[in-house]
Amino acid sequence: MSDITVTRNDEASRYELRTGDVVAGFAAYEQRHGSIRFTHTEVDPAFQGQGLAGKLAGAALADAAATGDAIVPLCPYMAKYLETHEIEGAEIRWPNRPGE
Repeated sequence: MSDITVTRNDEASRYELRTGDVVAGFAAYEQRHGSIRFTHTEVDPAFQGQGLAGKLAGAALADAAATGDAIVPLCPYMAKYLETHEIEGAEIRWPNRPGE
């Protein structure tokens, strides 16, 4: 699967992972002044188990970090990804977590 791309679709407020012409997954976000809030990440069941969610998260977070906006990981997948991967130049604003 070498034809995988991740693009930012500002009109739909999401990063889209495509394999060829097919949207295989997306990471929804809310753009706020000075921050980007990742709210939901989803990969189509037909494409699960191929490591695509990680590719989507890595590309989306790297792009968001490059804008200089702070990243707010409201989506559990994005939060977990950020706990286990370094995103160069990223400013992370962790939301309040239950129990803390």
